[in-house]
Amino acid sequence: MRFHALWMSVSALAVAWSGVAVAATADTAASNTGAGSTVQELVITAERREVNLQKSAIAATVLTGADLIKNGVVTVDQLQFLAPSLTVNNFGQGDDFDIRGIGKGEHNSQTETGVVTYRDGMATFPGYITEEPYYDVASIQILRGPQGTFSGQDATGGAVLVTTVNPTIGGGYNGYLMGSYGNYDAANLQGAINLPINDTLAARVAFNGAYQNSFDHVTGPWTGNPNLMWGGGRLSLLWTPTSSLKVLFKTDYDYLYNGGYFGQAIINPLTGKVNPTSSLFDFSNNWKQDAGDVMVRSILQVDYTNPQGIDFRSVSGYSQGKTTWQGDIDGYNSLVVEPKGTPALPNYEINESVDETLWSQEFNIISPSGKPITWVLGAYYDQNNYAFPVGRFNIGVPPGVFDEDLNGVNHTQTAAGFGQVSFNLPAGFQIQLGARYSYWSTFNSATYFVPEYVYAGFYQYQNQTESGSNFTGKAALNWTVDDNNFLYAFIASGSKPGGLNTSLDSGNTIPIPAPFGQEYVTDYEIGWKASFFDHHLQTQLGGYFNDYQHFQLIIPITDNPLLSTEVNDPNSTKLYGLEASAQARFGGFSVNGGLGLEHSSIGAFYSQDPDQPAAGVTCNPTTGPSSAKCFNLGGNPQTYAPDLTANISGSYDYKLTDIDTLTPLVSFAYISHQWGRLFDNVAEGDYLAPRRILDASMSWTHGSWTTTLYGSNLLNDYYISALLSPIEMAGPPRQFGIRVMKTF
Repeated sequence: MRFHALWMSVSALAVAWSGVAVAATADTAASNTGAGSTVQELVITAERREVNLQKSAIAATVLTGADLIKNGVVTVDQLQFLAPSLTVNNFGQGDDFDIRGIGKGEHNSQTETGVVTYRDGMATFPGYITEEPYYDVASIQILRGPQGTFSGQDATGGAVLVTTVNPTIGGGYNGYLMGSYGNYDAANLQGAINLPINDTLAARVAFNGAYQNSFDHVTGPWTGNPNLMWGGGRLSLLWTPTSSLKVLFKTDYDYLYNGGYFGQAIINPLTGKVNPTSSLFDFSNNWKQDAGDVMVRSILQVDYTNPQGIDFRSVSGYSQGKTTWQGDIDGYNSLVVEPKGTPALPNYEINESVDETLWSQEFNIISPSGKPITWVLGAYYDQNNYAFPVGRFNIGVPPGVFDEDLNGVNHTQTAAGFGQVSFNLPAGFQIQLGARYSYWSTFNSATYFVPEYVYAGFYQYQNQTESGSNFTGKAALNWTVDDNNFLYAFIASGSKPGGLNTSLDSGNTIPIPAPFGQEYVTDYEIGWKASFFDHHLQTQLGGYFNDYQHFQLIIPITDNPLLSTEVNDPNSTKLYGLEASAQARFGGFSVNGGLGLEHSSIGAFYSQDPDQPAAGVTCNPTTGPSSAKCFNLGGNPQTYAPDLTANISGSYDYKLTDIDTLTPLVSFAYISHQWGRLFDNVAEGDYLAPRRILDASMSWTHGSWTTTLYGSNLLNDYYISALLSPIEMAGPPRQFGIRVMKTF
């Protein structure tokens, strides 16, 4: 398997560089006719000021709004096919979003994400409502590696910065309207318009709507609407009463009905073997399916620049959302026929609804750019509240007979101070020093109970608190060799808060497990960014080594293996790898590619397999001992950490007339196999096969109109997008259609 991964990486590089060779020929032809263009300068704002990607000590992929439209990107899981070292395993309204094998691996509200997403400067919900679509977006910046100085605690793996298009004062009435239709009756309509109000005030209104029939072929006595229906809008206001004051306000509303998240059992109850991927979209279901999110978010950013050029910035944010999911979580269905005389299989169904509110406030003081010494100072606070209302969070075994309900609240909060200073030295050298101190706390007030048997003592009240602090930062040495070459080396760190374990026993006989601790990642990284052929080709090359301490994981309880708790790996996990990416533009030809090679090794610890629980087994997480039922998982690869990620795309603009251009585009992405659990047990369904995604499109631009025929996953690769034990979720199958856009 590793030989296959190496072969694929060599092949990807060969394709990329052969594309550059072809492009060089195209560039020669273009220069002979006086035509040609260079790679667009890409800008990142990860350190609170605009910096050229090629002159920054950050491993990043930057996608412009035009890139998103060209590649048909509207959801977060599509990003993994455009950037190296990134995997998104979509299990519904939440995602296992991992960069370099670090992210979110446990599905609960107490385990924070390891890849934080910012929308217009505000951190978004860390667990739920992650499927919020992309429309009227200016850029998406995917930052790889811990971003502990500026992005905060939930950025141990990296961060994603999404910036939507701002209003333009004095820009007139302009915008776009785009509609598409494809198989599965997939219809989408989105657009935006800039509204100039006066010389100091402008507004922008954007909207998005989508409908799609379910990919699944479902039979059985189930109820619900399986089809996707999304609708949302955004209002933005920009006010600049003086040249030194800028006020930007944005508010988003999203209604995201996702139908039912149908998933087949990982293990077929009739055969005892893993279900084949060929049946991912065909199954019967015996329970109501329903899944949807509603969310509103408002952001206010105020910038005041004093006469000395120092920017005083405030970013205030408020989000309120509700996520609901009802479905079958045992994977059994009405097609399962049990042998006569055997007891009926239990029917596990879930009906959960969670309300979440997130407040945040950040203050920055930013020095002018281009000085011998530049600096940023900041302070940050957020409070994230989860509410589990009575009767809206229920697991039925089966429903109406034995229901396990959760009712209560969970509050988490973070306060931090941070700063970074950069010293510009002679001969192009620069030293950057950054640091962040964070204090976090979490509090539960909840009751876990069985309503049918409350009178018999089947309830347990949880009132717990946990808190901690951490110090993260970055020290970098950068060297601008010349206008075309930039070298860097740095040490960076990031941390993820700990949390509370929940009640295990509604019968109130088993104590609530102790809280789990925070994670900590230290990243050692070097890189080289270069430009060639008069900026027609730019490249990024880097290597990293991550020391990952106190990895948070869920394991069975030693004395009661049918129950589980979240703990920290007592030993260090190691992850290291190599990343390369390139962007080229020669005349009408453009090519983009990325490559990520990675190796991971979990720190030694012992655990029973929760899919094979056995009572009476001694299995201490630290000491074991190793046995047929107590596994030492040290050395196994990290979950959702493929050895190889590779992507390449190429397009060519054929100029037909002064107003007509024909552009074919082909892209291919490969993600090698992953493990959905740490036990690496193929027989239990832990193995996730490689993903091979081929997309293509043909666009005809006629003046302000662009018509595109598109196809995604043209190889119809049936792949498992995520494991949500004991079921597995499917990635999207082949899709195709037509898209029309009008700009004005």
